[in-house]
Amino acid sequence: MSEIGGSIFIIDDDKSVRRSLSLFLTANGYLVECYSSSEEYLERETYEGIGCILLDVNLGGKSGLELQEELISRESNLPIIFITGRGNIPMTVNALKKGAVNLLEKPFKEEELLQSISEALEQCEKLLASKEDIKKAQYLVESLTPRENEILKHIMTGMLNKQIAYILGIAEHTVKLHRHSICEKMGVKSLPEIIRIADKAGIVPSEKTY
Repeated sequence: MSEIGGSIFIIDDDKSVRRSLSLFLTANGYLVECYSSSEEYLERETYEGIGCILLDVNLGGKSGLELQEELISRESNLPIIFITGRGNIPMTVNALKKGAVNLLEKPFKEEELLQSISEALEQCEKLLASKEDIKKAQYLVESLTPRENEILKHIMTGMLNKQIAYILGIAEHTVKLHRHSICEKMGVKSLPEIIRIADKAGIVPSEKTY
């Protein structure tokens, strides 16, 4: 039984493989969906939860490696475990370089499959958590006024309030007020916390001109 939980998407054009994998993984507590081709899977609504894909390399139509490329372009959250009956070292290296968790050659051991799935689900969980952190950071930054955004970019460089005031042509006290407002809106109290949120939100610091 998985401690994390998650959905497993099996994509293989061999019906017997789909059936045996589905029965085994269901018995181990996973939710399972099966697809006979890349095209069939791509028709499915995008899955946003924790899960992974068991993907046959040598599919008819769009191959497993081609589907990997397609999912990368779509920014899929689901890690891929490739399965193949005739793998080779260059193919394995290429698949792993592009983010695949593993490439298992048929017939593979059940323990090896379960371990790869566990790693994939942990990877997916971390990716989703990271994306959620980024969304929260962007939301906090979007709550700032244009002037606060401007001051934030200067704060990120480590400038003092008086330096920021000089560059913007405003009173130092005004910078302090804006800085206090930024901290309140972000729910933080320190410079490192401000910088961490701004970095996650993709804010680019201003160039120092003092």
